[in-house]
Amino acid sequence: MSLLNRLAGRPGYLLLAVGCVALVSAGLVIQEFDRLQPCPLCIFQRVLYLLVAALALGGALLPRLRWLWLGLIGVTAVGGMSTALYQTWLQWVADPALECAYGDPSLIERLVDWLGMQYPPLFMATGFCSARDWTFLQLSMANWSVLCFAGVLVSLLVIGRRR
Repeated sequence: MSLLNRLAGRPGYLLLAVGCVALVSAGLVIQEFDRLQPCPLCIFQRVLYLLVAALALGGALLPRLRWLWLGLIGVTAVGGMSTALYQTWLQWVADPALECAYGDPSLIERLVDWLGMQYPPLFMATGFCSARDWTFLQLSMANWSVLCFAGVLVSLLVIGRRR
């Protein structure tokens, strides 16, 4: 039995859940180690990774609803990838007029503010969305997030395979 076949179904969902929690944990470690100030879009992506993890756990616990879980995870990953692409664009343009926190708060900013009040260590947004404070291999955190959400989408192809 090949590795791809072994990752179809429950094992794939569990690995996806662990992977998303690991990404959030790595982000928190990097944030603390480098004293980074996450922006509302960063926190929203963090929320979406946690949502993917929760949905993946649902898929592992109730695998008969596989199309529901795959669809919900897919929509969430596309939303996360879109958010990360938008943040990447903001970092590239670097126009203060486009920055988060100017003008009326968006739905995302209101959600992040509310979450930040509920649990500040995980969800407090204090940075600017256009800041490129951290890079690895010349890619910003937003760039890496685009790749990670793309990885989630690819993993759905493996998880959804029939045995």
